[in-house]
Amino acid sequence: MKNLSRVAFLLLIMLGSFTLSAQTEAKLGHINTNELLRLMPGREQAQAELERYAQDLENNFVAMQQEFQTKYQEFIENQETFSQLVRQSKERELQSLQERIMEFQESAQQDIMDQEARLLNPIIEQARNAIEKVGRDNGFTYIFDTSGGSLLFWERGENIMPLVRAELGL
Repeated sequence: MKNLSRVAFLLLIMLGSFTLSAQTEAKLGHINTNELLRLMPGREQAQAELERYAQDLENNFVAMQQEFQTKYQEFIENQETFSQLVRQSKERELQSLQERIMEFQESAQQDIMDQEARLLNPIIEQARNAIEKVGRDNGFTYIFDTSGGSLLFWERGENIMPLVRAELGL
């Protein structure tokens, strides 16, 4: 029984030594992904397309608001001359237009997010794949993203931006 305890104890010590040596051999890297994404081909074009799309939606939104303002102003100016039936009809029309404006605004926000994902996700995926390939090819254990501000200190580590730029041909 004592021999079994001794063997188990020696195995634990050996396993602990192996774990510590494996941890000290970790190869660390870091990259600022925001900087990388600014350098990515196609990003400026995607951003310009997204801005055009958002501007088109904004123009439609403004036109709807102007239509509402015009009809509302007309209603205010002429409501005394309207019959009860016409006044109620105009009020329902204004309420309906206001609801459509609110629905349009909500849908437009979702559409912009969907369009942004459609345009930028392929670029982000390409950058992520390049980072992973550089990590595998160069034996990195961990690669930290310094753009998020969550990594506050590292004593050793390699900036892999030049390697990723080379991988992407930038």
